[in-house]
Amino acid sequence: MSKAEKLKAKFRLAESQFKWDELVALLLHLGFQQFQAEGSRVSFTKGLVTINLHRPHPQKEVKNYVVRQVREILESEGLL
Repeated sequence: MSKAEKLKAKFRLAESQFKWDELVALLLHLGFQQFQAEGSRVSFTKGLVTINLHRPHPQKEVKNYVVRQVREILESEGLL
């Protein structure tokens, strides 16, 4: 299993402790482009799908509700 596949599997099961760097790596692997907006805002775009997020700080873990929202988007688009 490749590193990217392990990351996808971890994300599918994640309820907590999913790090920002892991989320970015996953989205980039899935073909999203990353765009830095103002401050801690970051957009990820693939075709007509855009995911707008705030980079967590000072912690490195993504909030649970963000993981659930991103998972729902990726599943609805058939990317997970």
